[in-house]
Amino acid sequence: MIEHSLLIFTLVVIFGFYMAWNIGANDVANAMGTSVGSRAMTLKQAVMVAAVFEFMGAFLVGSSVTQTVKSGIVDINLFSGTPEVVVVGMLSALLAAAMWLQVATIFGWPVSTTHSIIGAVVGFGLVAGGMGVIQWERLTQVGMSWIVSPLSGALISMLIFSFIHRNILATETPVINAKRYTPYLVFILVFTLSLSMIYKGLANLKLPISIEFSILMAIAIGTIGVIISKTLMNKIPDTAYNRKGFGAKFTIVDRIYRSMMILTACYVAFAHGANDVANAIGPVAAVVTTLQTGQIQAHVPVPLWVLAMGGVGIVVGIATMGYRVIDTIGKRITEITPTSGFSATFGTATTVLVCSTMGLPISTTHTLVGSVIGVGLVKGVGSINLRMLWGIVISWIVTVPISAIICALLFKVLFFMLYM
Repeated sequence: MIEHSLLIFTLVVIFGFYMAWNIGANDVANAMGTSVGSRAMTLKQAVMVAAVFEFMGAFLVGSSVTQTVKSGIVDINLFSGTPEVVVVGMLSALLAAAMWLQVATIFGWPVSTTHSIIGAVVGFGLVAGGMGVIQWERLTQVGMSWIVSPLSGALISMLIFSFIHRNILATETPVINAKRYTPYLVFILVFTLSLSMIYKGLANLKLPISIEFSILMAIAIGTIGVIISKTLMNKIPDTAYNRKGFGAKFTIVDRIYRSMMILTACYVAFAHGANDVANAIGPVAAVVTTLQTGQIQAHVPVPLWVLAMGGVGIVVGIATMGYRVIDTIGKRITEITPTSGFSATFGTATTVLVCSTMGLPISTTHTLVGSVIGVGLVKGVGSINLRMLWGIVISWIVTVPISAIICALLFKVLFFMLYM
C-alpha cells in the first residue's frame, strides 16, 4: 500500500484538472484561431463552439486505455519495485507541464502540450533513474516533429490556397469559378474529415471498422457533400457581385469558404479533445491505478470520471484564457481571410491525419502555425509578422528543456515532502 494515498489522490485530481485547464487555454487556438482571425466567428462564438466539440471529443472518443508515460519516453518497468517513484513522477510531470503551458498562454505563445508533458517526463526520468531510463531514439523522433509538423502543414496549405487564389480569387469571374471548383474541394474536405472520424476517431470505441470500409464510407459521405454544395452553389447567381460592385465578389466567395472553415475548425476541436485529453488524464489514470493496485502498469484503464474531468478542464481553460492564443494565431502572424483560413485549417487537419495514421509523432500546434505561415507566404513574406514568428519558434525550442527542469525540481520537492 502506498503511503499518503488520500493526499496523493487529492493532488493528482487537482494537478490533472489544472493541466486540462491549460490544455484548453493554449490549444484551443488549434481549432478556432483562424475562424476568429478571419471574422468567420466572434471570439465568444468560437469559445462556445470549441467548448462543445472539445468536450465531445474528450468524453465520447477520448482514450479508454492510455499510456502511463506519454510516447514511451521513459521505461517505467525499471521502477517496478518502487511504485511511489512513478506516482510522484506523474504528479510532478502534470504540474510542471501545466505551469509551463500557463506561462506560454499568458504571453500568447502557441506551444505543444504533448511536448510539454514529454519534457516533464524526461525531467522526472533523469532525476529518478538517470540517463539510462530515457528512450533517446524516441525523443529524437519527437524532436524531428518540430521540423516535420510545420513544414508539412505549410506545404499543404500553400498548395490549397495557391489553387484558390489562382483559379478563383485572381480571376475576372470569381463567383462563377467558385461555383465550379468549390465542390471538388468540398469532396476532398469531407472525405478527409470523414475518413479520420470513422477510422481514427472511432477506434477508441473498439468498433470492428476496417480501412477499406472507412474509405468507402468516406467516399459516400464526400459525394453527399458534393451534391449539397452544388445545390447551394446553384442558388447563387453568376452575376451576383455586379449588383453590389467589384468588392462584393470577394464577399460572396468568402461567405462560401467561411462555412467550410468553420466545419473544419469543429473537426479539429473534436479531434483535439479526443487526442490531447490523454496528456492530462494519462498521468491521472496511472496514479489512480497505482494507488488501487500498488503496482505500476505501462497501459492503464481510464475511469469515466477521469475522462469527464479532463473534458471539463479543457472547457474551463477555453472559456477563461483561450482568447490569448486565439489572438496570436488569428491576428498576429499574418492576416487571415476565410479562404486563407480554410486553407490553413484544412492543411492542419490533413497533415495530422496522415502523420497519425503513419504513427509519426506530430504536434497539432506546430502544424497549424506552419499552415498559417504557408498561406502568408502565398501573399508574400512581407505579410508575415517575423518578430512574432521568431518568438513562437523560441517558445517551441525551450518547451522540452524548461518543462524538464521544472519537473525535476518539483520531483525533488514532492518526494522529500511525502517520503523523507
